Amino acid sequence: MAADLSPRIRAAEPAGPRLRRASAALLGVVLTLAGCGGPPAADPSPPVPSASVPAGADATVSGIDALFLAMMVAHTEQTLEIVRLGLDRVTDPRIRTLIDAVRATETDELATMRVWLRDAGPSAAAAAARHDHSGHSDAAAGMARLRAAAPADADRVLLDVLRRHQRTAADLARAQVTAGTSDRVRELARRVERSRTAEIELMGQMG
Repeated sequence: MAADLSPRIRAAEPAGPRLRRASAALLGVVLTLAGCGGPPAADPSPPVPSASVPAGADATVSGIDALFLAMMVAHTEQTLEIVRLGLDRVTDPRIRTLIDAVRATETDELATMRVWLRDAGPSAAAAAARHDHSGHSDAAAGMARLRAAAPADADRVLLDVLRRHQRTAADLARAQVTAGTSDRVRELARRVERSRTAEIELMGQMG
């Protein structure tokens, strides 16, 4: 993502001690950077044939790819909640332009990830669904802060909440680039890492 405000911005916690070493060491990389506790739901190594994949697209998605997609779907849904609340509260036109662009970009990404997760097939999707995503984000606490912020503080609080949230996405995407097996999912992760990093830098300049 370029760090400008074009209409579409293309645009962690360490793991707890409960993280169990599994034979699939690469999954541990993602779980570590994403702050997940507990064992992996399934061995991510074997690729799962993908149904309804367009010609020329990567035809296999492993368990680790499906886990990344599931975690990013949940994270992106939270991002869109933060953005919707932010659009009701912020007053700085630069921030409104930024978060409106974030909303456009991540709405598109969310639709893509949902399709890819569905196309991964029932085994990969079920393995991802069994993983507990509850500890990956402090979005609920962030939104509570934003709702409670005085009008004069809303811009600053929004920038802080969204910056923290997007840093988690960048860390998770960076881990997926290293650990993933699907070319197209890894390319998505690269785009996510670049865009979220650029957004974080831009928000730092704003406040």
